[in-house]
Amino acid sequence: MKKTDVSNYDHFLKVVDCQQACPAHTPVPEYIRLIADKRYTDAYMLNWQSNVFPGVLGRVCDRPCEPACRRGRVEEEPVAICRLKRVTSDYKEDIEDRLPSIPKQKNGKHIALIGAGPASLTVARDLMPLGYDVTIYDRDKKGGGMMRSQIPAFRLPETVLDEEIDYILNMGVKTVFGKNVDSLHDLLQQNYDAIFVGTGAPKGRPMNIDGYQESKDHIALGIDWLSNVTFEHINEAPKRVVVLGGGNTAMDCCRTAKRLGATDVKVIVRSSYEAMKASPWEKEDAAAENIEIIVNHTPKEYVVENGKFKGVLFDEVESFYDRGGKRVLKKTGKTLLAECDLVLVAIGQDTSFSWIERDIGLDFNEWDQPVLNEATLQSTIDRVFFGGDAAFGPENIITAVAHGHKAAISIDLFCQGISPTTRPDSKFNLLSQKMGMHEWSYGNIIDHDNRKAVPHISWEEAVKELATEVELGFDEKLALEEASRCLNCDIHTVFTESTCIECSACEDICPTDCINFIPDIDDDTTPAIELLKGKLKVEKAHDDQDYLISDKMKTGNIMVKDEDVCLHCGLCAERCPTGAWDMQKLTLDNIEATIK
Repeated sequence: MKKTDVSNYDHFLKVVDCQQACPAHTPVPEYIRLIADKRYTDAYMLNWQSNVFPGVLGRVCDRPCEPACRRGRVEEEPVAICRLKRVTSDYKEDIEDRLPSIPKQKNGKHIALIGAGPASLTVARDLMPLGYDVTIYDRDKKGGGMMRSQIPAFRLPETVLDEEIDYILNMGVKTVFGKNVDSLHDLLQQNYDAIFVGTGAPKGRPMNIDGYQESKDHIALGIDWLSNVTFEHINEAPKRVVVLGGGNTAMDCCRTAKRLGATDVKVIVRSSYEAMKASPWEKEDAAAENIEIIVNHTPKEYVVENGKFKGVLFDEVESFYDRGGKRVLKKTGKTLLAECDLVLVAIGQDTSFSWIERDIGLDFNEWDQPVLNEATLQSTIDRVFFGGDAAFGPENIITAVAHGHKAAISIDLFCQGISPTTRPDSKFNLLSQKMGMHEWSYGNIIDHDNRKAVPHISWEEAVKELATEVELGFDEKLALEEASRCLNCDIHTVFTESTCIECSACEDICPTDCINFIPDIDDDTTPAIELLKGKLKVEKAHDDQDYLISDKMKTGNIMVKDEDVCLHCGLCAERCPTGAWDMQKLTLDNIEATIK
């Protein structure tokens, strides 16, 4: 069989499931080990290098890392990676002296960033230390984009947001806030060397069903309503509120309405509870505040009786999947009238490029999205780049950060006269963690500990002020206990064929039976997953993780280890009498270069 290529970092990075799942490839196990050592400031800076907003994302990240967490092989719940990120922010010391120095002598290149959301701020963070002059434009009077306007303060305190935005703006970024950019053509005439568009997806989708015109004074788009609350244009809600939609914005709307005085708040969705787009924890938090979620109902009409708005009429539906796998809704014949005073529509968001002229050479596709090179985020105007929700539609903050890193690399290459497709790479190193016969420089004991719950304040305290943060975060004791659950997936089992005597000690001790010594298979072209079916002690459960396959040994056997089920416990290396197995930590010189 074909030996696994371990000459670059691709195989090893993929094995670190949590880091690979994070769009910005945050080195999760490394910062959790730093927390375990109480090195909170070091852990914060490691986060800051990758995800830029540890305090923000430690509260509101969509957590793509957690479903990938290897702890799920041992317990039901993954490590609380997101909330441990918050720990680094809560317990860090002053970091001002650790921030990158900004060259006094600039490189002569000027970059314009449109929109002051997470993508643009990341671009500024990456380019300012390289000597660029950066100007950032935003229609609001403060930076942050949707992080400020759409996420309620009870989930994300303004002080946390301001602190992490200021780390970037205080690098010397020029700001033009409180002013709309209404023409890309005019901006192009200002001789910026490159322009980055990070304007997000600021346009809410309306629900224009029957009765809309007569009822529109009682209907608001969820994201606009949340923004008006944030900027204190709205400070109360009527008693009865219906929220349409099942995503995180809908959860923010319903919880905000209740804090502003609504006593009867319902979220009504067309899907099942399980199929709702909101994160599970967001649904749980809404339920904990006694907000009713009604599923399997689709809006039919806004109801007005005798000239007075009454509510929304819904059809009850049941869903099934057709032969093509498409979900189909079928009406049951039953209806529901949800009486209310205000309807908040949170059924989706769209980008808005009315300010970009269509005759300047920037191409748009059939969905009115800019045509981009996905690898570089460069548009058909070579000095205009896009990122965040403005690039491919609504995603999340951590994806916007990853886009910011990617675009910053592209802009830097472009301004040097190098094609942005010439992506940089990263050197990598594997360093042994061996400290003795049976000792490692990391904790490798696998205890069956359950995930620690994050403490919350009481509802009575939560509603005293709109900005009162609901989650208290981990105290130090809980943080250290939760950090100990990490399985250190970036410390790899490295195998050396030349010193192996095939004694099978590693096979015997492996708690997951992931190590196999089998006769070599004379086929280097067929995928390994097909060749190895029925030949290993444990069948592969997931196709997306690779095998570690050795070269042929003297006996004609090969070693095959399933990277999907390995727990990185190090027992194979402890038992091996010849040192053929070792536990080695992966380090990368340039983590941004891995964001492809």
